Amino acid sequence: MNLTFIGFGHMGSAIASGAVRAEVLKPGDIRVCDKSAEAKEHAKSLGISVFDDYGAALSGTDAVILAVRPADLADLAKEIAVLIPQNAIICSIIAGKKISTLEGLFGSRKIIRIMPNTPAMVGEGMTGICGNEMVSREEILGIARIFESFGRAEVLDESLFDAVTAVSGSGPAYVYAFIIALKKYAVEAGMSEAQAEIFAAQTVLGSAKMVLESGTPAETLKKNICTPNGTTVEAVKVLDERGFEGILIDAARACERRSKELGK
Repeated sequence: MNLTFIGFGHMGSAIASGAVRAEVLKPGDIRVCDKSAEAKEHAKSLGISVFDDYGAALSGTDAVILAVRPADLADLAKEIAVLIPQNAIICSIIAGKKISTLEGLFGSRKIIRIMPNTPAMVGEGMTGICGNEMVSREEILGIARIFESFGRAEVLDESLFDAVTAVSGSGPAYVYAFIIALKKYAVEAGMSEAQAEIFAAQTVLGSAKMVLESGTPAETLKKNICTPNGTTVEAVKVLDERGFEGILIDAARACERRSKELGK
């Protein structure tokens, strides 16, 4: 598959790097078109071909990944819609932009909407994928394999994409906030900044792996640690009293609302 990136920021770079590292794609299979000199140099360092001209970048491509800001999509579509080969798959990782919006801009084409997240940069991404009726199941799964090369990917209904944005797309920021809070406490308790960050981050990593690999629900894992009259149960009481769960849910709902606004 020849894959062309229009825009090659942190997310585009993570996708390309992960696919090459997993040998799902070769550097020679990938093309990049980006106005940023820094992005171009980074693509070149990965052995990826860089183009200044949309037409040259898109000529003969099998799939294109749109990785630009939501505000830039409409103007970009006017420039590249006629340049994309008719049978190519148009993939968008642009937050909030619905398939119907993309169809309005690009016409009756094969379109796949994708919501990855930044942990893709370290091979632990979580990606939601859906496609329109023009895309075959095999084509969707082919694109999904690229994203599975640097984490996990799930094909799901587009109606869930605002929730995907709120949980996994923006979710890393909530986790970093949690790590920062634990880090601050650990420093106050006497740890160095470096030690505190390692203890907090590794605890989050290990806890997440327990959920994904043990087959035990998070609710049960939490209960198992909360020994009656123990230390953990005292900490959890404070979280409950301060409305920790409700705060996170409210944060995710605010993210979902913004995602819906971007899709209008």
